[in-house]
Amino acid sequence: MTEWYFFLASFLLLTLVVGLARVWRGPTSADRMLAAQLFGTTGVAMLVLLAEATTQPALRDVALAIALLAAMATVVFVRRVWTDAPAGPRHAD
Repeated sequence: MTEWYFFLASFLLLTLVVGLARVWRGPTSADRMLAAQLFGTTGVAMLVLLAEATTQPALRDVALAIALLAAMATVVFVRRVWTDAPAGPRHAD
């Protein structure tokens, strides 16, 4: 079963290399941000697989931290790029 985890982690690493091409080539900043989200999601999945394969629970903690950072990066990107949104909360009239 451990070999299967390492095989899946290697496959996910290959998808990261493909995503890196999108970051370099991406025509818009949204494409680049989606590729960065791919890095975060794939990195978390790889760390969880490696944590199971090597029985090191600290890797799960690192995966959780990366997941939180990836989510925050997306929120910051959307708030910075989306300037048409109203500044305050909407109230029903």
